[in-house]
Amino acid sequence: MKKRDFKKEDNIILFPGLERRLMDKGLELLHARKFRQAAEFLEQAVAMEHDNAEARIGLVVAYYEAGRVKEAKKLAAGMLRDGVGDYIQVMDLYIMILVQLGEYEEIITTIEALLEGKHVPTDKFEHFSKMLQFSRKMAEGKAVPVENDVPGHLELERLQLFECRDPDEQMMVAARLANENIRPHLPEIKKYLASESGHPFLKSMLLNILKEQEYEGELQVEKFGRTVSFIPARLPDVHEMMMSDVFKLLEDKFENDDPVFLENIKGMAERNFFLLYPFDPEPNNPLAWAGAYDYLGKSYYGHEWTLEQYIEENGGDEEGIREAVEAIRKIEEISYPII
Repeated sequence: MKKRDFKKEDNIILFPGLERRLMDKGLELLHARKFRQAAEFLEQAVAMEHDNAEARIGLVVAYYEAGRVKEAKKLAAGMLRDGVGDYIQVMDLYIMILVQLGEYEEIITTIEALLEGKHVPTDKFEHFSKMLQFSRKMAEGKAVPVENDVPGHLELERLQLFECRDPDEQMMVAARLANENIRPHLPEIKKYLASESGHPFLKSMLLNILKEQEYEGELQVEKFGRTVSFIPARLPDVHEMMMSDVFKLLEDKFENDDPVFLENIKGMAERNFFLLYPFDPEPNNPLAWAGAYDYLGKSYYGHEWTLEQYIEENGGDEEGIREAVEAIRKIEEISYPII
């Protein structure tokens, strides 16, 4: 290695591209939901390249998911102050962290300043206006957490789940409930989970909160025309279901040859399986789903071919892959925030 190929700081040799490798490893661990390990790598990447927006956003998410919410808030606030990354994207992230912390007054101040500054893109104005309205309502009459049931003399504020159709509003409701005892809201939640009109994303969020709070009651859940009863406390994590098998098949095929394509189709699969949760995908065949993501992913990238041509070239169960493709297309029609 020539002298110019590395730099030396404080007796430590910094090899070229080390920042990028640390960030890539951190983001890989983040995608695998190994949040504490991801934070360690991303902290190193940020320390070496402080203005790397991708690494800093990744670190914010890692802190948030690892339960280090106050550190996530501090880092996101620093990004806004320093002008690092896409301002609106970072602002969205910052506000979601404030929701998790229940700091609604801070949200109100932040969004009011944002709207007054006239820096909000037209397509985001309604989104921030709704978040401001939600935060004002929460600041005025924040629900009081209770241990078990609601005392008869207290009137519990309704969640208004059926009126909550915007994906970002759904995220805010879920973030609020994650900090409360969810049991007082069970009558409304039960109706929502069993209803055909309930949004699959919000249903998955509610079930995850019930699972985390170890709710042992049986609940009826409707999704995509299927209705089954589940006990939230006994549900597996979404990553313990078929998704891990599908990921393994995709990784075996693309990890070395096309890692960018792999990350894109894994991202799509993760969103899809979260919306399906806690139902098992149909067909119950990981090979069929892996083939479907391969076929659709390449089609989205501009590869013009029929499913028959894909099967002829790659092999596989045509009927199973076709069924999985149809299921994925149906799921992809549903709107949801970044998850």
